[in-house]
Amino acid sequence: MTTTAPTDRAGQRRVVVTGFGVISSIGTGVEEYTAGLKAGRSGARPITRFDTEGFGQNTACEVPDFEPERWIRNLPSGHVGRAGQFAVAAARMAVEDAGLTETDLADRPAVITVGTTDGESHDIAVLLEQELAAGDPEAMDPVLARRIYAGRLSTAIARELRMPNVEATTVTTACAAGNYSIGYGLDAIRSGEVDLALCGGADAVCRKAFALFKRFGALSPDVVRPFDKDRGGILTGEGAGILVLESLESALARGARIYAEVLGYGLSCDAAHPTAPNRDGIARGIRLALDDAGVKRQEVDFISAHGTGTKANDSTETAAILDVYGDAPPRTVAVKSMLGHSMGAASALGAIACGLAIEHGFIPPTINHRETDPDCPLDVVPNEAVTADVRIVQNNSSAFAGNNAVLILGTYGEKVRP
Repeated sequence: MTTTAPTDRAGQRRVVVTGFGVISSIGTGVEEYTAGLKAGRSGARPITRFDTEGFGQNTACEVPDFEPERWIRNLPSGHVGRAGQFAVAAARMAVEDAGLTETDLADRPAVITVGTTDGESHDIAVLLEQELAAGDPEAMDPVLARRIYAGRLSTAIARELRMPNVEATTVTTACAAGNYSIGYGLDAIRSGEVDLALCGGADAVCRKAFALFKRFGALSPDVVRPFDKDRGGILTGEGAGILVLESLESALARGARIYAEVLGYGLSCDAAHPTAPNRDGIARGIRLALDDAGVKRQEVDFISAHGTGTKANDSTETAAILDVYGDAPPRTVAVKSMLGHSMGAASALGAIACGLAIEHGFIPPTINHRETDPDCPLDVVPNEAVTADVRIVQNNSSAFAGNNAVLILGTYGEKVRP
């Protein structure tokens, strides 16, 4: 098989990544995000989006200095809330990064799929406060009421980019939703349904998620320390990651830069427990992804772990990785140590980190690391990024109710697909 072969070993169309759009607590845009990953930058800062009085802590990974008007040009004012603004802005960044214009996109069949956990939960909370204060549902702000539907995260992208001939889907598989969305776009292009897909995830920091994880005892008192023996939980985060996926033929025909090839993915849902991760379910998702990608275990250069920094997740995920890879697993990093847990955006931002690692030849670090937990015997690339020849990367994600989604990305070329 040559680098220009249009199909893979199974006769499916090959799918490549040609654009990234990033809004995160450690950097907005591809250049800033890459620099943040390489530097091991922390996005933790005091919460400004809601009142934290009574919680006993006030730290999250908010996106600083976000300017939606810089990116949102066609939507009416107030059409979307903060999560929608993140999604739309990241989508415009991604298509511009891919070298596509609104003219290129007009009438072109495409898929737009965005994953989320909370949608516009901040607006829902405001509406409920208004209703309680007034004792009258009619007193709720009608503009806010129109924004609360999660489906707007994807339909607003179509409207902003003036793409009338699209299937716009919002995926709500919580913290695995970004990878689910990328898999959805991969299938649509592989099958020949479309040549183009905008895929990823978006969420905004909100009081609901903060209170939920506080109630679970899963919030870290300071920073996120994945796989560390003293890890204390997550920090809630926010942002968006959108990837432009294209068929290989489409990308080559227009001379696009190719960041990486989407080699495959795997989904599993064990539904063993409402919140606790399941070792067998995670391992099954990994095996399905490797099989779909046609990748051998020894070919994986590093794993971008779900890596939340909770006691249960990190030890269970480690056990699943060891079940698949044996006693010599690939280096395994947790970008949530920098980004916090950005919910539906998490695995999309992780996938972009994997693509940038392939493009620029480095492995991002797991920051805040002091001593590896004996129950997590992994090389987590502690505190400092390392230079590496990165060819194939695995991006893990898991969610409540046992939803697991694992994505495999690789370099485009003969060295990945002999």
